[in-house]
Amino acid sequence: MRSKAVDPELSLVIPLLDEEPNIHPLYAELTRALDPLSLPYEMIFVDDGSDDGTFERVGEVQQRDPRVRAIRFTRNFGQTAAFAAGFAYARGRFIATLDGDLQNDPADLPRLLRIAATKDIVCGWRKTRKDAFLTRHLPSIVANWLLTYVSGLHLHDNGCSLKVFRAEVIKPLRLRPGMHRYLPALASQLGPRVAEVVVSHRPRRFGRSKYGLTRTFRVIVDLVRLRALMRAAIDPTRKPVRLYEIAEILESPAGRLKAAPTYAGERS
Repeated sequence: MRSKAVDPELSLVIPLLDEEPNIHPLYAELTRALDPLSLPYEMIFVDDGSDDGTFERVGEVQQRDPRVRAIRFTRNFGQTAAFAAGFAYARGRFIATLDGDLQNDPADLPRLLRIAATKDIVCGWRKTRKDAFLTRHLPSIVANWLLTYVSGLHLHDNGCSLKVFRAEVIKPLRLRPGMHRYLPALASQLGPRVAEVVVSHRPRRFGRSKYGLTRTFRVIVDLVRLRALMRAAIDPTRKPVRLYEIAEILESPAGRLKAAPTYAGERS
């Protein structure tokens, strides 16, 4: 068994939805990338209502490694909810996000972390996409152009989940459903030092994508009120929105919180 992580410097937040075959390979790649850094870290896997054996596979790696923490929702609440739960539980000074489908390459994380030493937000840019042009790449180009125009934050790839945030710019955000698409724009209001770095993008090996053209349509609708949403996200007087319900948590006794947060930005 690996040694217990104490006061992690880095928290990895990884949303999961029906990713059973990817869990063990993803864990192996993450440890291979991060262990040589001698950086205390934790992995927070958030199961967003999977119908397969995703949570069981996460439980297997958690039994071997106390740095792994797992949250299972009562049902599918969406990617924003999964990120919000992970942010609420994260203990690290830096919070990294990535997808659980193995298309993000954990080997890119050390480079992003080095840049994060002098930045508030470091975003991955999938310059060479390895997925369908019509349903994934083309909608992403349109969405990124529109987001840059409205938010004022120029990024080539808002949709890349591989990012590193300082905790103080991401944990206070009052998130609403669908807001994971705009995390850099929202967080940049609290930390304006933003960098974008070209990262690898790999074909999906197992399972299928959960997203497509409808994502772009949602972005277009949100753009009408994006500036208002950005202001609301950093308004501490706004009541947090209920985003998720937690069915189960797996973690070592030393890493436990007193109670499970059920509202974004709020702990019991």
